[in-house]
Amino acid sequence: MKSPKKISVGKDEVVFHIPHQATFSVEKGTTITISPEQHADVDIVRLYVLGTCMGAILFQRKILPLHGSAVVIDGKAYAFIGHSGHGKSTLASAFLQQGYQLITDDVIALTLDDCNNPYVTPSYPQQKLWQESLDVFGMNSNLYRPLFDRESKFAVPVHSYFSENVVPLAGIFELVKMDCQHAEIRAVTKKLERLSLLYRHTYRNYFLSEGGLTAWHFETTTRLSANVSFYQLRRPLHEQTVNQLADIVLEAIKDSCE
Repeated sequence: MKSPKKISVGKDEVVFHIPHQATFSVEKGTTITISPEQHADVDIVRLYVLGTCMGAILFQRKILPLHGSAVVIDGKAYAFIGHSGHGKSTLASAFLQQGYQLITDDVIALTLDDCNNPYVTPSYPQQKLWQESLDVFGMNSNLYRPLFDRESKFAVPVHSYFSENVVPLAGIFELVKMDCQHAEIRAVTKKLERLSLLYRHTYRNYFLSEGGLTAWHFETTTRLSANVSFYQLRRPLHEQTVNQLADIVLEAIKDSCE
């Protein structure tokens, strides 16, 4: 999904326009107003409501949105964050194949309590998976709805594997595609690197400056960075290593609990 071309960001309102589709207004963390153009595609409009509009809503409510997916393992949430196309939803789907639950896909809504303990709020029981990911798991794309016409990314319902409860966050894994021979993991221990990672993968982080949220974001990510484990998952550019990555994640979780 492309970023909006024309955008206005204020403290309590975000307005943006998608050419040939609609103008969207998000106000005070409670209201989304859509002004569609004559031949707007409902599926495309829906994507921006569930994406950019929800990101703006979360910012206005002072809830940190990260770009990624999260699953529940042994009662705790683990987030997979990264740039588009790096395999966040695919890795989450690998865990669903093993019987674990999804709590959110695409946008991770994070809150911290008074003791700086972070929690993930569930979104809705759906994943967005590319044709390539469906092929990896032997899933028939004819059974799923394309996100919009001629798109090779599909909406995949996950009602049977969805957590409807707020879950404490225990770990964050950044997925990175790079020129390497095999999948590998490293712990991210330096505070500045953790802060940079969180800023880089904050959903629609260009809202922060104009929305007057820079100081809030720094404070929130500083509190978050001190209370969860951080890892970087490196995966080869042209190889499917999703099941290997899932095993690596499970081993890291096991080690952190010992």
